[in-house]
Amino acid sequence: MTDGVKRADDKRELAPHARAGAAIQRKSFDAPDDVRRFTKGIGQIVHLGSLTIGRGVLEPGWRWSTSLKAVQGTTSCQVHHIELLLEGRFHVEWDTGETADFGPGDVFDVPPGHDAWVVGDEAVVIVDVSGNVGAIAVPGEHERLVTTLLMSDIVDSTQTAARLGDAAWKQLLADHNRVIRAQLDRFRGQEVNTTGDGFLAMFGSAAGALRAAMAIRDGVSDLGIAARIGVHTGEIEVLPKDIGGIAVHAASRIMALGQASEIIVSSVTRGLVEGSDLVFVERGLQKLKGLEQPIEFFALAS
Repeated sequence: MTDGVKRADDKRELAPHARAGAAIQRKSFDAPDDVRRFTKGIGQIVHLGSLTIGRGVLEPGWRWSTSLKAVQGTTSCQVHHIELLLEGRFHVEWDTGETADFGPGDVFDVPPGHDAWVVGDEAVVIVDVSGNVGAIAVPGEHERLVTTLLMSDIVDSTQTAARLGDAAWKQLLADHNRVIRAQLDRFRGQEVNTTGDGFLAMFGSAAGALRAAMAIRDGVSDLGIAARIGVHTGEIEVLPKDIGGIAVHAASRIMALGQASEIIVSSVTRGLVEGSDLVFVERGLQKLKGLEQPIEFFALAS
């Protein structure tokens, strides 16, 4: 044969199962790779290469918000499901308020952000093929990040409220809150919560937090009240509707060191704005309750 003509057997291709790296895989929910037990339910997990498939058996009365919410640490289920319902009836309610009911033979896509529960007296048997069902019944890791915290409160608020009376105090608090929120917006701070006469906020910029603190101090002073403010930078834990961690406690302790119209700043935050036009006055080392090492503090003077 000439070089330009191929033999017939050269055209044969290997069968798919014979190709390099390919193999038939078999798993069984009767011998799962992992088993998750939780209130009124059990999940069996199998892994096929990079794919994770789960089968759940959920008893009557099972509901995500009562069975798994505390375990996973989120306000609603944040797992994306693509599911086949084999037995029973199942109800899903999304954070948006949309609802849906499913029965045997239904295949459905459930985006993150939902609650779900068993309907009626029959157990639900459901197969999840989305690939991320491995997150079910696993304690969630809260996000942690480094941020600058600003914490404020009104000095002598109880005495001021008693002197003004309920109606005038309520109006003054509303004006106080308006001033603070305006400055948080101006300096790109994020309000975390309010205690009634004080705020906790977080900032991506230490300089932004300090300039917001000065604007807040001056703004509430114009209302005839005095605020004390603490500013500290540290690592926090982001919770579903709040933040936590040692840095939050430190910010509270730092704020408490201040007098009327003072802004007290930790050495960590001060170091981040080295070279700026901000002026600080040394306040020395202070041992704070709950913290192992003394912290150096400064009062913001400008």
